Amino acid sequence: MTSKKNEFKENSHVLKNAVDYSQGSVVSKTIVDKKSGTVTLFAFDEGQKLSEHTAPFDALVLIIEGEAEIIINQKMHRVASGSMILMPAHKPHAVKASIKFKMLLIMIKD
Repeated sequence: MTSKKNEFKENSHVLKNAVDYSQGSVVSKTIVDKKSGTVTLFAFDEGQKLSEHTAPFDALVLIIEGEAEIIINQKMHRVASGSMILMPAHKPHAVKASIKFKMLLIMIKD
């Protein structure tokens, strides 16, 4: 059986350089994917979004670069590089890139 080595294990990375933008797209790169939770990097081109949805677990968002609007339970939050926000489980939320931005999403499952 062959396995692909996770490029993030035992290596130091500058998060903003670990995922690239793609014109007119949202790019994601999984860092950790386990039964206990996931850690995923995202790069949003300006104007790109994730439409409103819910998740069964809390999700912590760390803004690495740029600015975004995160709507949680119909309340808009403007977030920028260096900030974080917790999206509670079972609450509707959406993400929109005000300008190009990158975020780290940490989801810990019960």
